[in-house]
Amino acid sequence: MLVGIGLMCLAGTMFPFMNAAAKILGRDYNTLEVSWARFFGHVVFTMMAFLPSSGVRMFITRQPRLQLARSMIQCLSNCFFVAAIVYIPLADAAAIGMLGPLIVALLAWPMLGERTSLGHGLAIVVGFIGVLIVIRPGSSVFHPSSLLLVGSATCFAVYQILTRMGAGIDPPATTTFYSSAFGAVAMLVVLPFVGKFPVSFRDFGLFCLLGILGGAGHYCVVRALAYAPANIIAPFQYFQLLGSVAVGFMVFGQLPDAVTWVGSGVVIAAGLWLGWSRTRRA
Repeated sequence: MLVGIGLMCLAGTMFPFMNAAAKILGRDYNTLEVSWARFFGHVVFTMMAFLPSSGVRMFITRQPRLQLARSMIQCLSNCFFVAAIVYIPLADAAAIGMLGPLIVALLAWPMLGERTSLGHGLAIVVGFIGVLIVIRPGSSVFHPSSLLLVGSATCFAVYQILTRMGAGIDPPATTTFYSSAFGAVAMLVVLPFVGKFPVSFRDFGLFCLLGILGGAGHYCVVRALAYAPANIIAPFQYFQLLGSVAVGFMVFGQLPDAVTWVGSGVVIAAGLWLGWSRTRRA
C-alpha cells in the first residue's frame, strides 16, 4: 500500500510541470493541438520505454472495451483541462482538480463495490463546498473555465475507477499505452485544420515535455492503483497541489489568494479524512 501512495505522490510532482507547459503553449496554439501533442508524446514515450522489453505483447489487451473507455474518458478530461488552464492560475486549477478524489469515493461504491458510509458521504459534501469556495460562482473572480475544470476532474475520477477495475488484468505497460492511444489517433482527424508547426525550439521542447511527463506520470498512477484501493490512493493526489503552487509561482509569478487557500484546505481535509478512515478500517 505504501508503494502505491509513493507512486501517486511521484505522479503529483510530474503533472504540475506538464500543466505549466500546456498553459504556456495554450497561449499560442490551439487547445486540440496541445492535447494531441500530450497524447502522441505519451504514446511515443511508452513505446520507447517498454517496447524493447515487452515486444508486441505490449499492444495485446484482454479487455479492449475497458481500455477504449479509459482512453476516451482520459482524452475528454485532458481537453477540458487544457482549454481551461489558459485562463485559470495553476494553483486554482489544481485546487478544483482535487475534486477528483471525492468523486472517486462517490463512484467507488456503485462501480467497484467499495462501500461508502454516511460519514464518507458527508465528507464528500464538505469537499464540494470547498470547491465552491475556490470557484466562487457569482463573484467577480469567477471564470466560466472553472466549470471545465470540474468536468475534467469528473472525467479523471471515472478514468481512475476504470483503471482500478482493470488493474492486474493487463500489464501496466499495456494499460499506460492505451491511456492515450485514442486521443493520439482520433485527434489526428482535426489536427490538419487547427494545428501549426512549433515556431521555436522552446515550443518544440515544451511539446515533447508534455508527452514525456504525461506518459511517466500516468504510468505511476496505473502502478499505484494496482498496489492499493482507489479510495486510499486517490487522496494523495493532493500532493499535486503543492507542486502546482510552487510551479505557478516560479514560472508565472502567481500565488493563490486567501480564499483559494481556505477552499483548498476544506477540500484536502475532506479527502484526507476519507483516505484515513479507509486505511483505519482496512
